[in-house]
Amino acid sequence: MQHLLRALGDGEQAVLVTVTQAQGSVPRDEGAWMAVLPSQLINTLGGGQLEFQAIQEARSLLDSSEALAEPKIKRYPLGPSLGQCCGGVVHLAFERVDVSNLSSLSKRLQTPEPSLALFGAGHVGQAIVALMEKQSWQVTWIDSREAIFPTVAAMNIQIEHSEPVQMAVQDIKANSHVLIMSFSHAEDLDVLQQCLIRHRAHRDLKSIGLIGSQTKWATFKSRLSQKGFEESDFLGVQCPIGIAGLRAKEPEIIAVSVVAQLLMNEEQFALAQHKL
Repeated sequence: MQHLLRALGDGEQAVLVTVTQAQGSVPRDEGAWMAVLPSQLINTLGGGQLEFQAIQEARSLLDSSEALAEPKIKRYPLGPSLGQCCGGVVHLAFERVDVSNLSSLSKRLQTPEPSLALFGAGHVGQAIVALMEKQSWQVTWIDSREAIFPTVAAMNIQIEHSEPVQMAVQDIKANSHVLIMSFSHAEDLDVLQQCLIRHRAHRDLKSIGLIGSQTKWATFKSRLSQKGFEESDFLGVQCPIGIAGLRAKEPEIIAVSVVAQLLMNEEQFALAQHKL
């Protein structure tokens, strides 16, 4: 959303394409949107022929002098006529937007963004951040080594130097996911301990992931048990992290696995909240 608002603020015009109705099997659900600008696309409707035709329609509106008092609605059956076999039906709304729409768009497109607190700016941490830059998540990236961070970060990445690193746990945004992968096991243990203390008191961390092996986790559990933590405190901790069965150890592959698991954790949390 911020990319669109910035472009409009710079004087560009766009056609906003929004899914207003979605029935059956469809690429994106109601509320999904894409902005078509003269020189770029922002966001996606899922790709394929649906998006291709939506882009064509949006570009024709950009080039047209036709006045649009209301959004233009088009119905797209996702069948043979569209070269797709999803079987669903999507209704898309097309509307011109410019700098005069900044305030209303900021409210309309604002959706709660999941939060991640990532402890560790090593190779895996950097690879995870490279992936999270492309997600609609707010990421707080924390390390005790200030010099290890890049000089520039994406808009959704907040860099935080914390020494000692575990002190940052108290400032984590409520309902965040946590990933712990510092440069030392001692720091990992300190951060994990503070996360468990916080979660025991407030129950406000969606998930806690700890990089490492089953042996590392067994050692940590033993040490934490000696400090008074119980088995129930460990239930929300995932260690090892990542998708089971993926044995590659390159940082970029680990990052893909961990981020996939993180997205699944968020989806499961959202589904659980929806059922309440």
